[in-house]
Amino acid sequence: MPDITLTTLILLCLAAAAAGWIDAVVGGGGLLLLPALLLGLPHVPAAHVLGTNKAVAIVGTSGAAVTFLRKAPVRVGLAVRIGLMALAGSMTGAFFAAGISSEVLRPVIMVVLLGVAAFVMLRPSFGTAAAGDGTDRPVARARIITAIVLVGGGIGFYDGLFGPGTGTFLVLALTAVLHLDLVTASATAKIVNVCTNAGALAMFAYQGTVLWKLAAVMAVFNLAGGMIGAKMALSRGSGFVRAVLLTVVFSLVAKLGFDQWNA
Repeated sequence: MPDITLTTLILLCLAAAAAGWIDAVVGGGGLLLLPALLLGLPHVPAAHVLGTNKAVAIVGTSGAAVTFLRKAPVRVGLAVRIGLMALAGSMTGAFFAAGISSEVLRPVIMVVLLGVAAFVMLRPSFGTAAAGDGTDRPVARARIITAIVLVGGGIGFYDGLFGPGTGTFLVLALTAVLHLDLVTASATAKIVNVCTNAGALAMFAYQGTVLWKLAAVMAVFNLAGGMIGAKMALSRGSGFVRAVLLTVVFSLVAKLGFDQWNA
């Protein structure tokens, strides 16, 4: 456990709970958790912050995935295949990350996110199909291949290369490609996230860059937030997820804009 005050520990735990809730509903919890760790542990090396972030996040994501799987109709086999491709994509993205400037990527991602927000707002029916539509009827083979290669590989590559908003992109892409409702897409995205987080955490653990004691304390709160978020998404439906999705998208745009302004 790093040498931090009780106040800092409490704030980090609250941030972990909030991040778990956001991540379970629509993805993007890392937008809150990672900055909180960076602010709360200013003297800790960045690699240890990233490793601890993954150790915390995988617990909440796993808890949310289990909660969703109990009630949401998810094709687990397909989700795992997408997740394994995302794992390979994230490793490839991380390999190229050193040669890419985040200052170049930020404005591009901001434009993409604003386009996504406009699309979701102008298409009120997007992601509001009756729950189960994406799993009860057959899905064309071409859509399955697209989901595995482009959603898994492409977004996985982005996660390794840059990262912010990966969960949100997964929910949007799965909804568009597989014609899932937003609740089912969120459930599927959780399984994919567990796969990518597991791979990243294994690498961080191998390198010895995880603050395990701090991660264990924060993970309890992240798990609680994730399970509460999953239950709320299931009970309130796609309309609730859509509202949270737009809030997270605009928050991500604001965060990227702030980073670009101060770059």
